[in-house]
Amino acid sequence: MERTELEKKALELEQTLGMQLSLVKKESEGFAKIGGAIILGGVVAFSAVKLLGRKKNKKTDKVLQTLEKEGLLDEEIKQKLTQRTQPGMFGRLGAILLPIAINYGKEQFFKKMNESENSPEKNVK
Repeated sequence: MERTELEKKALELEQTLGMQLSLVKKESEGFAKIGGAIILGGVVAFSAVKLLGRKKNKKTDKVLQTLEKEGLLDEEIKQKLTQRTQPGMFGRLGAILLPIAINYGKEQFFKKMNESENSPEKNVK
């Protein structure tokens, strides 16, 4: 008799584990999609910055060459032309939005975890 009870408990545990694994798979699909979208957005933003930055560098190089030909180029002017400026609007906006986005994601994650913990308890009883 004990063996059948153990087999029943083993079967119940396997079914519970199967349900938990399927739940984790469903939730991880959503996270994978969000992660993919974030990575894609990062790649697009990085490419856009690189493309726009090249144009500025080409113009700066032309100005430096012209000043050098004219004999007007000195270290101070060269430094002012090649020195990086302060972060633009996107840099400031990113610095503000990043902590907000992280906090929002954390809240959503905990909310989903609490829902998943509460839902199996209702089904088991």
